[in-house]
This record gives sequence, C-alpha cells and structure tokens, in this order.
Amino acid sequence: MSCHRYSRMSSSGERGSPWGHCGRMPWRPYEIAAVILGFFIFWPLGVAILFWKLWQRSQGYEGDLFAFAQEQGARVKEAVSGVARESAAGWGGPSFMRSTGNVAFDEWREGELARLEEERRKLAEAERDFAEHIEQLRRARDREEFESFMRGRKNGESKGA
Repeated sequence: MSCHRYSRMSSSGERGSPWGHCGRMPWRPYEIAAVILGFFIFWPLGVAILFWKLWQRSQGYEGDLFAFAQEQGARVKEAVSGVARESAAGWGGPSFMRSTGNVAFDEWREGELARLEEERRKLAEAERDFAEHIEQLRRARDREEFESFMRGRKNGESKGA
C-alpha cells in the first residue's frame, strides 16, 4: 500500500493511526514530556514546542528537539564569533578608553581616570572602616545589654533566695 497521509493501513498491512508516520519522526517520550512541562511551566513554551514538532514533521526534519537546539546554538555561537572577529579590529574598547588622536587630551583623561580610581578606592576603604565601627558599636551595645541582663538576673536570684 502506498504511503498516504490519511491511510488507515501501514505498508505492512497493520492498522495504523490516521496521522501515520510515512517517513516522519515519531514522538519521543522526552519530546512529549517537554511539551507537557512547557504547558505546565509557561503555556506559550508548550505551544512553541508543539508547533516546532509539527513543523519538524511537515518539513521532514530528521533531528529531535535536542539536536535542533544544538544546531541553533551552534549557529548563534558562529554568528556571535563572526561579529566579534569583524569588530575586533576596529574596536578599541569602551569609548572612554579609545584614543582620540589628541595626545594631551588622552594624557589628561588618563590622569583624571586614575584620580577617580584613587577616590573610589578611598571611598571603599572609608566604607569598610565605617562598617567595622558600626560592628564594634553593636558588639558594645550587645555586651552592655547582656551584662545588664545578668546583673538583673543575679539581683533577682539573691532577692528570691
């Protein structure tokens, strides 16, 4: 029997589904699980996986969901590395690090950036010192509260005994 989309009989004469497989990939258990999880997690994801599987069947794509994801990941990686290679020659870093062509300005900018970095370092050090000071105050307050509690407890025991 010929392979027809709506055929009720497979080529071996067995009764098949109306959707038949006729050269198409069957659903794998993890693809079914992916669709179900997709609908469970975020319904558009489930719809996307379902449409992908239907597209795969209509186009005769032989790979599975994971092979497709790997192929697309490789394409994206290749595209990104191609863009990086093309722009690497003409890109001198962020705009504040590129040379303007004016040596005096570039020297002044480097000096200002170094000064700002020194200020940032001083601020970080002051912040660290302040945090240590606050921690010492907390410890002193905790110690005072604990000693007050112990004195009160001791005085309460001597009165009650």
